[in-house]
Amino acid sequence: MSYSQLSPNAREIVAKFTLATSQEVQLGVDWYPSALKIAIRIATKYCTRVEVAAGVIAALSPNNRWERNILDAEAIIKCWAAGGTRTDLSNVKVCTYGKMKQKAIDILTRDLPIVEVLNGKKIIEFFNCITNTALNDVCIDGHAYSVWFGQRLTMKQVPAIGKKLRHTIKQDYRDATSFINEELDEQYTAATIQAITWVTHKRIYNV
Repeated sequence: MSYSQLSPNAREIVAKFTLATSQEVQLGVDWYPSALKIAIRIATKYCTRVEVAAGVIAALSPNNRWERNILDAEAIIKCWAAGGTRTDLSNVKVCTYGKMKQKAIDILTRDLPIVEVLNGKKIIEFFNCITNTALNDVCIDGHAYSVWFGQRLTMKQVPAIGKKLRHTIKQDYRDATSFINEELDEQYTAATIQAITWVTHKRIYNV
């Protein structure tokens, strides 16, 4: 794909990628594979499926710093593995919304498809990016939107992202990825470009 074929917003993604330091590129490349390794480690330690651990991580991710997100996920899975009841699990302290904690508990205690329990566009995308790169999904949060939009926006300034807009943003990330891969002879996924531009955006705007 040539640069002229990119939409203005896809060009914003490319522009942000060009501002990434070598360290930020590596952080982005490692981000989702590292998250998967953490999920594998937790799943192995507490004798559950990797998808379950990743689902709990995804469920507890909204409004939660990544480092705390992982601690919360392991704490609630540890309680479950020790035979904790739903009440016990509810008493585990986590740094996200109560509704999201209940989703994590449902993943652990109810025999339902994880995506069905997650039931939220962003957290399903996050789960997919961790567990199934073949889907070529992209996690569209407020920072990803800001990168795509080309400006630093607060979370309050980010609009509701409906189905059509979400599809457009994802396609622009995929198109930007195709251009970058052709230019640099790389094999990045769209999720990797999203992760690279995300850490770059956070450094530039100190968010």
